[in-house]
Formats: sequence, C-alpha cells, structure tokens
Amino acid sequence: MKRPLLITSLALAGILLAGCTALGTSAGTGADDTGASASASATSAAEPTAFEGDLSPDEVLSANADYTTVKPDEWSMNDAVDVELSGSAASSSVGEGVDLDGTTVTIAEAGVYRLSGSFDGRVVVAAPEDALVVLVLDGADITNSAGPAIEVQSADDVAIHLAEGSENSVSDAVAYTDDAGANAAIYADSDLTVSGEGSLSVTGNGNDGITSTDDLVILAGDIDVTAADDALRGKDALVIEGGRMQLTATAGDALKSDQSDDETQGYILVSGGTIDLTAGDDGLQAHTDTVITGGTITAAVADDGVKAENIVSIGGGSLALTASTEGVEAINIAIGAGSLDITAEDDGVNASGLNTGGQDRESDTGERLEISGGTITIEAAFDGLDSNGSITISGGELDITSAANGGDAPIDANGEASITGGTIMANGAEYDPSTANAGPGGGMGRPQGERPEGAPDGSLPQP
Repeated sequence: MKRPLLITSLALAGILLAGCTALGTSAGTGADDTGASASASATSAAEPTAFEGDLSPDEVLSANADYTTVKPDEWSMNDAVDVELSGSAASSSVGEGVDLDGTTVTIAEAGVYRLSGSFDGRVVVAAPEDALVVLVLDGADITNSAGPAIEVQSADDVAIHLAEGSENSVSDAVAYTDDAGANAAIYADSDLTVSGEGSLSVTGNGNDGITSTDDLVILAGDIDVTAADDALRGKDALVIEGGRMQLTATAGDALKSDQSDDETQGYILVSGGTIDLTAGDDGLQAHTDTVITGGTITAAVADDGVKAENIVSIGGGSLALTASTEGVEAINIAIGAGSLDITAEDDGVNASGLNTGGQDRESDTGERLEISGGTITIEAAFDGLDSNGSITISGGELDITSAANGGDAPIDANGEASITGGTIMANGAEYDPSTANAGPGGGMGRPQGERPEGAPDGSLPQP
C-alpha cells in the first residue's frame, strides 16, 4: 500500500457541500459559586491538551461554569450511620437523621449513611439546603414500583459511594405521569457524585437511569445502566472522570446535559473512564459544549455519536463509533489529539447548525471544523469531513472512506478549506488536493435530511 501523502503549505477555497443543519446557541463566559462542598474547576480534571486556540478543551471549559464534586476524602466512613434494609421495612442502629415511615426511608440530616440489604420501597434525601449527604451503598438492593428508588428532594451536595467489593442495584416504576417531577431510578434535585470501587446496576424502567438537575459527576465504580429514555443526565453539567460504565438508553441519549437557561452550563466533559454505550438517540448530547480529553468510549447509536449545539472539542481519549447517523456534529468542531474511529450512515464529522437552507444553502454561515492532531478513521456513506463554513487541517493522520458521487466527498466545505499539514488518505488513495477545482461559491449546503441530487461547479474531484 502506498504511504500517505504529507500535505504542506496548501490552501484551498470553495470545496463542495455543507453539512446538515441544527439549531444552536453560543457559549458564554463566567463561573458560578458551587456551594459548600469542594468545587473542581472544569479544566482541572482534564488531561493536558495537545492544541491551543479558542476551540481547544482548555478554552472551551474556561468559558463554562465550574462543576461541583464530592471527593471520598471529604468525608469519613467512621461517621457512617448504618441503615439495614429488609423487605418493606428498615432499621437504623443509631437513628440520627433517619426517619422510617412505611416503605420510605428518609434521610433528614447531613451526614454519612451506609445502606445494606434488600428493600421494596424508596430512599429519600430531604436534608437542609446546605447539607452534604453521603449514601454508602454496601450490598443494597432497592426496588420501588411507585417511583424513583433513590430520590434527593433537598440538599446542597449528595454523593453515592459504592463500597469496595459490594454489589448494589436500584430499580424504579415502569411509568411516570407527564407532570412527575422526579422521574428516574436515581433522581437528585442537587449536585450528585458517584464514587467508590463497588458495582451498581440501575434499571430505569419508566424514564431515565440517573438524573441530576444540577451537576452529575462520575468518579469511579462499575456502573451498568439500562433506561427507557436517557441513561445518565446532568442538567447543568455531566462529567465523567473515571469508572467503568455499560450504558443502554433505549429511546434516548446515553450521556446528556440539557440546561438551556444558562449558556455556561449544559455541557459534557469526559476526561477518563471506560464507557460502552448503546443509544436509541444520541450517544453524547450537550445543549452547549461536549469536551473529550481522555477515556475510552465505544458507542453504537441510532442518531449522532457525539453532539453539541455549540462546540465539540476533542483533545485526547479514544472514541469508537461502530454505528451512527452522523458521527460528530456541532456548530464548531476541533480535534487536536486522541483516536477516533467513526462509522456513519450520513456524514462522519459535520460542522453545522447556522445554515438554514433555502436560498442560503450555498453560503458560508460561519461554522468551523479544525483538525490539528489525532488519528482519525472515517467510514461515511456521504461526506467524510463536512462544514457549512470552513475546514482547516494542520495536522493529524486521517483515513477517510466516503461517497464519491460528485455530490459528496471526503472533504466538503461551503467556505474556505485550508490544508497546511497532516497525512490524508481518501477512499484508499493518497489525497491530492492539487487537482481540486477551488472555484468561488464552493458548496451547496442542504437542510438536514436532504441529500443533493448532483454536484455543482466547484466540486472536489474524487481520488
């Protein structure tokens, strides 16, 4: 096989075709006070990134609010109150902060509580608004046929810690009413951290698996989630620093953050962990930004593999999309390091979201796709790299398999395509952009779901 061609000092303009469109928002700046427990800067957990610029992980995270996490060294197991669960009853060896009422165990005070045994009922946290509550699951099996298995109604920060070597499970109701406030197997109306070296099996029968209306942070643990809708949802932020996760989102997203009221929130950060996910919708879906700096992710999804309404920034880690409609999609996308192996029924990597189609379908609407490093393999049924705006490639190793029908191409842009470095293979051959017809006007954008019927002048010849 021929060695890939090293491409240097070459700028192209007007390469064919734009990506699919989606509504998007712009990220803002600033940070918020994260409350009583320790606040971790979003950038502190990220591995060193291999590139700079406003789309780099460090810069993207600095424009977002910090997230809150509870580390295991912030509390002591020596302070734990033991809560024994049995059938539809429970008992507490100490009793302070624990209220037992029928099939409901209520934690009413700050503190550390160790839960063990099988329970047909629910565990409720209704603590003061400034309280830190730690629930240590140590061989706990909680099933609630009438709602969430664990429900945090009030507290400042809550941690679920999986005792080392323990096996734990939670399961909820098979359905929720449309106006139900708490609608997940584990539901927290507070910041929520999951840690520990035990295992947790979560069955979200009626809706989501684990949901926090604030920040959801996974530090460690063997976590298996099967959910009717979303598997893991942190409304303000969803952060994965470690752990081993098997996630199945039957009709929803595997990882989701959807805060729409604050442009510095609604983001996803993956800086570590091993994640194997299957989703009936998107794999990772953020209302603002999705940032990946570490970890291993294997995904098979029905819609987009990695999605953000504003920015996707990848500065490390390993991502294997074995099935997706579009592999990676956002208004602005930057890849500076890491390994990506993408299989897509539509476009592999798609910078889109501002082009509304119609008469403006051929215009450069400002989206950016920038690649400065990493190892990227794409097998796409239509475009390999696609932008409604510009494409810049200054480094990395790319191997692209895409359509070669005159209407789709390995590299498509509505605006300027600048290639100044990197090695590129396209459809099994060395990519030679010197033969490109880089005439003005370039691409022919298309609304989402609409495929081009033919290639206009200015298209990129296929190798």
